Amino acid sequence: MAGNTFGVLFRVTTFGESHGGVVGCVVDGCPPGVEISAEEIQKELDRRKPGQSQITTQRKEEDKIEILSGVFEGKTTGTPIIMLAKNKDARPEDYLKLKDIYRPSHADYTYEKKYGLRDWRGSGRASARETLGRVAAGALAKKILKEKFGVEILAFVEQVSKIKAKVDIEKVTFSQIESNIIRCPNPKKAKEMIKLIEKVGKEGDSLGGVIVGVVKNPPVGLGEPVFDKLSADLAKAMFSIPAVKGFEIGSGFSSVLMRGSTHNDQFFLDKEGKIKTKTNFSGGIQGGISNGETIYFRVAFKPVSTIRKPQKTVNRQKKEVILEAAGRHDPCVLPRAVPIVEAMTALVLVDHYLRHKAQNLWNF
Repeated sequence: MAGNTFGVLFRVTTFGESHGGVVGCVVDGCPPGVEISAEEIQKELDRRKPGQSQITTQRKEEDKIEILSGVFEGKTTGTPIIMLAKNKDARPEDYLKLKDIYRPSHADYTYEKKYGLRDWRGSGRASARETLGRVAAGALAKKILKEKFGVEILAFVEQVSKIKAKVDIEKVTFSQIESNIIRCPNPKKAKEMIKLIEKVGKEGDSLGGVIVGVVKNPPVGLGEPVFDKLSADLAKAMFSIPAVKGFEIGSGFSSVLMRGSTHNDQFFLDKEGKIKTKTNFSGGIQGGISNGETIYFRVAFKPVSTIRKPQKTVNRQKKEVILEAAGRHDPCVLPRAVPIVEAMTALVLVDHYLRHKAQNLWNF
């Protein structure tokens, strides 16, 4: 296994490099009869594409999606779906002077040691450009979940560096998130975040932060103990995203400061006779299985590795050199990472739904 495929029944294989000809994905295992169009998928890709605002990389890519197979007369056929977009603003020559240099905190050194060579054109396969295929596949997964269960998957920027926004995850809406270029639903904090990113970007540096993922109205019963817990697969999905350094679900690390008497989510019957929990420190997952409450988690992203400030490093000839990187890079990945977090969440959930359906034919 080369590690390019994600999922068990709903399987997604991504392909392409940052400055190659195309990037995209193959989706295998999608149920037939799902109505989908290139326009629907394009809406998600437009949220991820470069050059969308002054605080993202100024690389100009349309990311225009093409569906080459698996969809006929507007519906999925049950056969493999191939989706791709062409790289039109690739500039591999920008990286010529870096081809023999190991950039700090990049995959240059590790890729070369693993494979004996590396694609030095903008990180090649290790580039976040690869995530286009994930977002395309995630758009399909999101639609299945929305139509089948009314599940809504959202993500938003909660924190940039030390600036943290207070957001009610139960009330947050898509329109609030998309109301500004940082994708933070708190308008006041969003302005502060944008101002800071602009300042740090002009200084040639970068920033990290936190994205919150939210799943509203999830079905009960998704998750496969012991090793494929829903929480475990969500963690793996998030850690597969470039620049991710941390993941916590529900109360996460703050739970160590609590007692069991406070942390336990007590059950009760609501007015309709449904079993609910008074609190949701579990983050909607107990024993690795969804309990029907809102699923929420946090994903920590490091500062972008490519900066314009001089840095000490070494080259392939084992000589110490000074690196002053150039090119078109995000000073902060967070706004473009929001749809990626949503996509990976959707891929995990739809895969677990199909797995549960296969195992428990009469339960859904």
